[in-house]
Amino acid sequence: MTVAKKILLTGATGFVGSVLLNKIEASNLVIFGRNSPDNYDGIFHKYEMDSNSDFATALDGIEVIVHCAARAHIMNDNALDPLAEFRKVNVEGTLNLARQAAAAGVVRFIYISSIKVSGESTSGLRSFVEGDRNPSDPYGVSKMEAENALQKLALVTGMEVVIIRPPLIYGPGVKANFFNLLKLSNSKFPLPFACVNNKRSMVYVENLVDFIIRCIDHPKAANQTFLVSDGEDLSLKSLITYIRKSMGRSACLLPVPVGLFKLVGKLTGKIGVVDRLVCDLQVDSSKARKLLDWTPPYSVEQGIAATVLDFRNVK
Repeated sequence: MTVAKKILLTGATGFVGSVLLNKIEASNLVIFGRNSPDNYDGIFHKYEMDSNSDFATALDGIEVIVHCAARAHIMNDNALDPLAEFRKVNVEGTLNLARQAAAAGVVRFIYISSIKVSGESTSGLRSFVEGDRNPSDPYGVSKMEAENALQKLALVTGMEVVIIRPPLIYGPGVKANFFNLLKLSNSKFPLPFACVNNKRSMVYVENLVDFIIRCIDHPKAANQTFLVSDGEDLSLKSLITYIRKSMGRSACLLPVPVGLFKLVGKLTGKIGVVDRLVCDLQVDSSKARKLLDWTPPYSVEQGIAATVLDFRNVK
């Protein structure tokens, strides 16, 4: 995709960054991080995302930064002080880059945040909107603190800041919980999810990247925060049905009460895992659609089909 801006991309080897990398002409792109992406022959600078790095060389001539790099959410984090570790990269490293970017004349800084800034669940509540901020873990707190720092910097320097908070991101190469659901769905056994009629928002990685690109030069994106999703919220029951349909199988679901899942979660100390499966987490992405006239180019069914195809090709 041709973008008439000189862009700096961080996190180019990550799940989102690696897709975005292939959408922007190499002649308009500079990337940096710990390691260069495989088979990449464009401009790469090796940097640590911390409070001490001098990014001056990479920032020369840059108009827009898309900041995907982060210390990601970690299950069973063994750090003695997880919040301090998240802050080193997600807050201090981000703010160091943003300050230098503003000083170098960068016009727009696009920050890929997380729905964890908004909270963990909307069960019994309305869908999250951009003003909702109630993080409950160190990762979410660090992303909220980074948002705060960037917005204050924008007021002082005039550099435009765009914040994007995606919910669960899926697509080819997805890991963590979604990958585990793919493995589970690929089994020949019935699954006990017929009674799980919750609602969760997700975003296909190609849809998210399409929205990021829209934010690169859309004038109305300046200094805005956006929640972005596919626009079709799925229950766990529906998600497994979509996945198994893409695998050429029937859903084959058994009616096990949701309360039983929660009881097992409490008894095993896995209530957080259970909640992510059975509770609601919905986002209202109408602002992204209306203000920027954006429509996701791919449906949920297309996104899941592409994810399943990749899973079956590489597993």
